[in-house]
Amino acid sequence: MLEQTYWANTRDIKTIKKSIDNSLCYGAYLKESGKQIGFSRVITDYATTYYICDVIVDEQYRGMQIGKALLDAIHDNNEVSSLRGVLATSDAHEFYRKYGFQDGGNIYMGKPRK
Repeated sequence: MLEQTYWANTRDIKTIKKSIDNSLCYGAYLKESGKQIGFSRVITDYATTYYICDVIVDEQYRGMQIGKALLDAIHDNNEVSSLRGVLATSDAHEFYRKYGFQDGGNIYMGKPRK
């Protein structure tokens, strides 16, 4: 599914596996077959901040509230729900506002990967 994204479509499998191993991950699966149709992960120190990244729903299952279910699970997780949450998006601002996220303005900075 990450190949369908603009932010992770060039990651190699080794990088993907390492990122999963070091994150709090969530998945959405079809009940009948067990096929994975959604994924998200959270990077956190479990004390101050969490970062939501890689929220993706398989193209053929979009519009079925699966992304909402993934965010609900993150939002309901007591280990991170009271922490400061951050994320980056270029196209889903309205979706994340429903969970209390606000536009960061000019305070956020980033350093590209080498």
